[in-house]
Amino acid sequence: MPSAMPLAAAVPSDRSAPSLAVRFSVQARAEPGVMPRVVELFAKRGLVPQRWHSTASEAVLTIDVQIGGLDRDLTDYMARCMRQITEI
Repeated sequence: MPSAMPLAAAVPSDRSAPSLAVRFSVQARAEPGVMPRVVELFAKRGLVPQRWHSTASEAVLTIDVQIGGLDRDLTDYMARCMRQITEI
């Protein structure tokens, strides 16, 4: 289980839109299982992110994912799931 300070955020581009373009940002300890767990959240819903960028130092993995077409409930749910992935 990753033990870095938990951070998973979804930033909607337009709060009034029924479907959102969002960016998720995750920071966790640089461990091999973190990236597959994040991408699994998208894959099991048949979603392909529009953009995926990750960087790793010796201790911290940072993942930024951008995707469109999500409703607010799904966006909030996925952000909560990502926070659980990065919990201490």
